[in-house]
Amino acid sequence: MNAAEIYVDPSALARLYLHEEGSREMAAWRARTRGPLPITHHGRTEIVNAICRAAFLGHLEAEALAEALTDFASDFAEGRLHQADILWRAALDRASDLSRRHTPTLGTRSLDVLHVACALELNLRRFLTFDIRQQQLAKLTGLRALNL
Repeated sequence: MNAAEIYVDPSALARLYLHEEGSREMAAWRARTRGPLPITHHGRTEIVNAICRAAFLGHLEAEALAEALTDFASDFAEGRLHQADILWRAALDRASDLSRRHTPTLGTRSLDVLHVACALELNLRRFLTFDIRQQQLAKLTGLRALNL
């Protein structure tokens, strides 16, 4: 599978750097998926925050926090992750439209809607998430939802 056509929700991608439910499945999937995964600036911020929040919650010691942040930075430096440029006004407009059309029936959260909108704006075809509502939204928009 070609990583360049897949949008991975940051909460799923963060499982590569944190030991959480689904981390083992994410690592196995990533090992099978070739090429750099696209990630927006917003997604990058979400992952850094997830790693740092895990330290705040006591799930990571200082050494593990530094290692996780280094591993994340290395994935960009070594080409496993690719910074995807996006027109944010278009992505936010699309997210608003998706919210009006689907949130009343799905109950999706705003950031989940925004990530689906980003995938659409980046013209990606596949979407990976562990969130059921976000997965349902992705399917309704024509994205192929990946299950691990």
